[in-house]
Amino acid sequence: MLDWMTARPIAHRGLHDMNSSVWENTSTAFERAIAAGYNIECDLQITSDNVPVVFHDYKTDRLCGVEGSVKEMTAAELAALTVGSSGEHPQTLQDLLRQVDNGTGLVVELKPQSELLTSAFATAVLEYLNGYVGRVALMSFDPNLILELIRLGSPWPVGLTAEAHNEHGPDLDEDILDSGVGFVSFNVADLPHSFVDHAKARGLPVITWTVRTEQDFDLTYRHADQITFEGFDPDTQQPREQNTSG
Repeated sequence: MLDWMTARPIAHRGLHDMNSSVWENTSTAFERAIAAGYNIECDLQITSDNVPVVFHDYKTDRLCGVEGSVKEMTAAELAALTVGSSGEHPQTLQDLLRQVDNGTGLVVELKPQSELLTSAFATAVLEYLNGYVGRVALMSFDPNLILELIRLGSPWPVGLTAEAHNEHGPDLDEDILDSGVGFVSFNVADLPHSFVDHAKARGLPVITWTVRTEQDFDLTYRHADQITFEGFDPDTQQPREQNTSG
């Protein structure tokens, strides 16, 4: 069911160029990933009118140059902003699905929200995905979001995004691996790790984030199944020697 996710590298927030001219989580970054045959990793937030939007940050200042909180804005207000120097606007999940149209696989991270928004966020994402014909996997750092997606009967595989010190929940509580989780996305900087070994022993695919260096690249293929990468093109370039924080 998840063979597609491990068959090809996953472009972190699309195939951007570290926000030089092609910005993260934009339609151009996604189109480049599709053209290169890479799967796409992207991020979702939820707006004040319960619309899932493709945006990494909780605030709009870094990406759009204006002060604002995504969860306090409507989808229309967010869409009126411009992402960096790209000339593009933040997309809704619906926009993304229309663009990708099964042109590649989507690994979609739901960013942790307040407890009050957990159910509404999970419900909205599944409603927008209803009827989509394509390859999708959902994941989150937040165990409550993961369990809510599973409780709601997500027809899409649900995964855990994790690292050695997860601030959003119990540190690598292995009980979550028995809750219906279908895969793990793990911080490459924390490899090797027994949690990953245990996940793989349960037959769960493991992808890593975020691969930027040759060391990251090698660590992934020694201990996990596939890379989530940025800053280079795995088909044509070697990873950089120096890591990039963040």
